[in-house]
Amino acid sequence: MTGSTSRVAVITGAARGQGRSHAVALAGQGIDIIAVDRCADIDSIPYPLATAADLEETAEQVRAAGGRIHTTVADVRDLAELRAGIDSGIERFGDVDIVVANAGVVAIGCPDPDDDQLYRDIVDVNLIGVWHTIAATAPSMIRRGTGGSMVLISSMQGLVGRGGDGSAATFAYAASKHGVVGLMRSAANAYAPHNIRVNSIHPTGVATPMIINEHMARVFEANPEGSAMSGNLLPVPFVEPVDVTAAVMYLVSDGARYITGTALPVDAGFAVM
Repeated sequence: MTGSTSRVAVITGAARGQGRSHAVALAGQGIDIIAVDRCADIDSIPYPLATAADLEETAEQVRAAGGRIHTTVADVRDLAELRAGIDSGIERFGDVDIVVANAGVVAIGCPDPDDDQLYRDIVDVNLIGVWHTIAATAPSMIRRGTGGSMVLISSMQGLVGRGGDGSAATFAYAASKHGVVGLMRSAANAYAPHNIRVNSIHPTGVATPMIINEHMARVFEANPEGSAMSGNLLPVPFVEPVDVTAAVMYLVSDGARYITGTALPVDAGFAVM
């Protein structure tokens, strides 16, 4: 589909947390939203994932902000399913010029060093899912012909290794989030001739249901100083979704038109030595 004049954004993991925050902020700027979420749990992940009701709440908040939204239930681990879901939004709104690859999972507090299934699930969502998101959207961005911005949500665990405890869970999370940086840099090179910019954002712990849940409460209670999410230099335990959204809004704006291949921390000083 070509000839779109409105701006169109694809956001994965859009049903709640950071994804919802990004969707509502972009919609407030008149950008049409294609919101993707799995809306189902993953057996190995120790906290509840988003639901269909969460995705509908995102849709309601986007509409309240004056925006248009197309929701689709798709698993980023399944390229065919993800591509079909995104294409259904493209049919409605036109080709894409913004992508926020936000879907991700974590399993801090799962100590098994040999949990092969957990390791694979984390890497499949956090790394392969980002690659699938790029693969499912890049042709539309190129076809649109007006350039654009891909923002890949990584983590400070994509830049440092602090918090490693030998478990499959922390190894998988750090490895997958480091891998997102490699994807970002490779994609920045691949799509620069089309004026498509690709950057990554690296938050410290963010106050979303990924961290604010019963499982993590037990982890923090048992080990308040030793989790992979502790260590912010500024006196805050977590940043808020809006803080990451502010970085997204900058990177997709004309003010960042010559910024590509950059790993941007939103870390409250987590990385300061």
